[in-house]
Amino acid sequence: MHQSTAIGQVLPRRSLLQIAAASSLAVAAGNRSRPLFAQQPLRESSPAPRIDCHLHCFAGSTDQRFPYHDRAPYRPAESATPQHLLHCMAGADISHAIVVHPEPYQDDHRYLEYCLEIGKGKLKGTALVFADSPGAIGQLTDLVKRLPIVATRVHAYAPDRLPPLGSSELRALWRCAAELGIAVQLHFEPRYAPGFEPLIREFRDTPVIIDHLGRPFQGTLKEHAVVVKWAEHKNTWMKVSSIPATTQYPHRDISPIIRQLTEAYGPDRMLYGGGFNAAATPDSYNAAFDRAAMYLSDLSDRERGKVLGGNAMKLFFS
Repeated sequence: MHQSTAIGQVLPRRSLLQIAAASSLAVAAGNRSRPLFAQQPLRESSPAPRIDCHLHCFAGSTDQRFPYHDRAPYRPAESATPQHLLHCMAGADISHAIVVHPEPYQDDHRYLEYCLEIGKGKLKGTALVFADSPGAIGQLTDLVKRLPIVATRVHAYAPDRLPPLGSSELRALWRCAAELGIAVQLHFEPRYAPGFEPLIREFRDTPVIIDHLGRPFQGTLKEHAVVVKWAEHKNTWMKVSSIPATTQYPHRDISPIIRQLTEAYGPDRMLYGGGFNAAATPDSYNAAFDRAAMYLSDLSDRERGKVLGGNAMKLFFS
């Protein structure tokens, strides 16, 4: 869960930061319906924006226009609407955000489409299609053509809901994402990481966004070491999101792991997400960014600016 507990002023709230030169991401060649990602660098005089790269929106359990799927693994009762999101963003000086299509809707994207329409350019989204569904390729293609989609998400953490690792179906979905010019976004327990590595290697020009620090506390040190080593693949991006507090099980300090991942991936290939939920306020949203900045205290102001928004601006919104 994203944390919104207020913290003291440990780092400067907003200093003028310069965006780095072009990222190390290689631009894939070949026939695509649109460029891989926006590649125009921001002007060096531009301040680094703050961008939330990971949030969920929910219509709630009472809105019959957007019902939860029959196979929903959970069903939030409270709504977390795009209108509330935009209000919190404005109050916390967050310029843009990525709405990650949540599992309660499974592959029904009607609420995501509604959110992106309300967002009017401030919001983009990720899709959730299932590789072993007969219509997966057509569905993803249609979504990307109609909506500002930046990635398709793949989950691998519940044993009874695993993607078809090692299959031609998953490879076809990955190839489709590559041809459409979007990223593959991975949410997994570390024990399943080896199943993705052949595709990361094969589609080396397709960005792979690793959610939630690779879920280090849901695996052993040896299992998570595979995720750390993925930094050798220049198409991988680490997302600093779902930062656990020591008050949460397993009550471990995440600081050494964030430091290890920062050293491995570097500030040019890291993104931040977190702080929005149904109970969020502008103040709590702002505090979430400040808390993330504390975990990045080994970086310079300029480097923190990249992680907290500069990288995302160049990747998704420029």
